[in-house]
Amino acid sequence: MEKTVSNAEQYFGKFCTLMAAYTRKTAKLRDKADLLVKQLIDFANTENPELRTTTKAFAEDLAKVQDYRQAEVERLEMKVVEPLKVYGVLIKQTKAEIKKFNRARNNEIKQLEKLEKIRQKSPSDRHMISQAESEVHRASVDASRSTQQLEETIDEFQKQKLKDIQKIFLDFVTVEMVFHAKALEVYSNAFQTLEGYDLEKDLQDFRAKTNIVSGTLPVAKPTNPSSTVSWSTGPQSVKSMLQKLTLVESEEEEEEEEEESDGSHTQDLTHIKYPTIRQVSSRNL
Repeated sequence: MEKTVSNAEQYFGKFCTLMAAYTRKTAKLRDKADLLVKQLIDFANTENPELRTTTKAFAEDLAKVQDYRQAEVERLEMKVVEPLKVYGVLIKQTKAEIKKFNRARNNEIKQLEKLEKIRQKSPSDRHMISQAESEVHRASVDASRSTQQLEETIDEFQKQKLKDIQKIFLDFVTVEMVFHAKALEVYSNAFQTLEGYDLEKDLQDFRAKTNIVSGTLPVAKPTNPSSTVSWSTGPQSVKSMLQKLTLVESEEEEEEEEEESDGSHTQDLTHIKYPTIRQVSSRNL
């Protein structure tokens, strides 16, 4: 009986500690996943339309999983950790019954030993012997009653322990199965969302934006057909534009030489004209 209670105290205590730690870790995983959801949403707000939509949908699915994980944490606490905690009180009460039985049994043994000593020392003293026998009888009755109570207590304890160990871990498995079933459903949807992402649309959008920055987007043709500037983006157009820029530079150099001969404001004109040439070259090339 003592071994049964001692084993229960040892292992149920460990079960309780481990399942409480398991539940805490699950709660921490939920918290980390919530942070991941927040970062995904922040990231999505910086991206192109297709990726923004896909990432936000994925974040929403991940948030749903954390809702299920929160329910998992609550159920683990209620159906697994709390019932294991109850065994702390139950084991304490059972150990008290065992101590009570031990006291009654030890008292019975003590009275029997006392009676035996009286019989040996004073075999003719019927009064002392009769009194000792009465004490032995009372001790035996108490021990018998304690034994019966202890047997009933231990039997009930063992029966309850077997039922509880089955129920507690059945509940544990059920909680985990429900969570994983729900999570699998959501993760399957998240997988399809991510798999359906069309990166080409975002890539085209990205290229369009970077082309705007570098100035290489096609520009509407001028309405005047006699315009001397070609708006074609072909190799011939680029060559023609380079020739025109070279001509502009040559004309400006000639003007500078003339102005140098006059000795008037050469440095200021150079400061104004060269940035202009660089801007034209950059915008058209």
